[in-house]
Amino acid sequence: MIHLMKEEINQKTNQMRLIGNKLSEILGIEPQKLKESFLRGNLKLYQKHGIKAVQFRKRIGRIEFGTIVTLGDRMEVVRGFPKIRRTLVLHPSLEHHFGDEVAVEEKMNGYNVRIAMLDGETIAFTRRGYICPYTTKKVSEILDLDELFQDYPQIVICGEMVGTENPYVSHYYPEIGKLGFRIFDLREKLTNLPIPVLEKIELLNDYGLSSVHLFGIYSVEEASGKIMDIVKDLGKNNREGVVIKDPQMKLEPLKYTSSQAQTSELEYAFSFPFDLGKAFFFSRIIREGFQAHEMAESKDEVKERAHRIGESILYPMLKTIQHVSQNEVAAEDLEIQVKSQDEAEEFIRHLRDLGVIATLVKFEDDKAVIRRLHQSTTDKIINYLNGGLY
Repeated sequence: MIHLMKEEINQKTNQMRLIGNKLSEILGIEPQKLKESFLRGNLKLYQKHGIKAVQFRKRIGRIEFGTIVTLGDRMEVVRGFPKIRRTLVLHPSLEHHFGDEVAVEEKMNGYNVRIAMLDGETIAFTRRGYICPYTTKKVSEILDLDELFQDYPQIVICGEMVGTENPYVSHYYPEIGKLGFRIFDLREKLTNLPIPVLEKIELLNDYGLSSVHLFGIYSVEEASGKIMDIVKDLGKNNREGVVIKDPQMKLEPLKYTSSQAQTSELEYAFSFPFDLGKAFFFSRIIREGFQAHEMAESKDEVKERAHRIGESILYPMLKTIQHVSQNEVAAEDLEIQVKSQDEAEEFIRHLRDLGVIATLVKFEDDKAVIRRLHQSTTDKIINYLNGGLY
């Protein structure tokens, strides 16, 4: 056992030597820190779609998790998307965090994608720094990016893949339908510096590309009231919330979501309570409490919110327990449009790389039904139904 551990450490050390000091030089991270991160598994060698790269599994120094550095004659860096913090109470947060004005954009319910041109190919990365084969193909089908990347090869497009044929987070938007892409940031590959809000929108318009909706630019004094009204309307229309930005993008943005979006996430999580429930529960309940307070809701409004929260927890969990009690498994079916069964199976392999248990249920008429299994929820419900103790 000790011999095997030493051999594994030596292999990792040799791999790191192959990368050399160039990575340290490009990113401004001490070589020893990179070596230690590599040995701990926070840095991994990664190869997909013909691209060899180093993948950042965790943040290292100032370099975000999800960062990818391609290897070869020329190293290219695609920085990870920075974490956006959340405000629970709008008015004091905006006054303390921003300057005179804020830009308010819609936060859409999908999955975060970065798109970059690497070695002449358009590649789509998920938040964690994985190349998604499905998204990479779909991006080329629904977006014309050739001219933008030809003129600005160092740009990274950051956006949200949304729609009902979104295999990660399916959500219906009437203006999107099955699948669409909305851009929220344009950033530089190496530095991760973003383009200011209005400049970004103007540039995207020049290339016929769609950005997320900009509600407006408001003074900090009026912004909290405006945002509360916007978020209430978004919630009534089953939409997620907003991202609040410094118009010049020199300060970190903040996010704020509707009660309906929060309870929708709870409903999904408690459909698979032993896989997702605990991670989702506390933060979303906290958001609900502070939002109800700041919005100074009436007794009836608070009662309605409480009912919405309770139903989003109990009903989906009960439905899953009943489902498993009938010898079924806790699972969800995802439908994606692909050109072949091979493409569907390639996507399933990608899901398995992410630690997701998935299987192909059906493929016909260019549509694949993929079943994602939630094994922990299935196993624990069976155990408790058979008399196991909690």
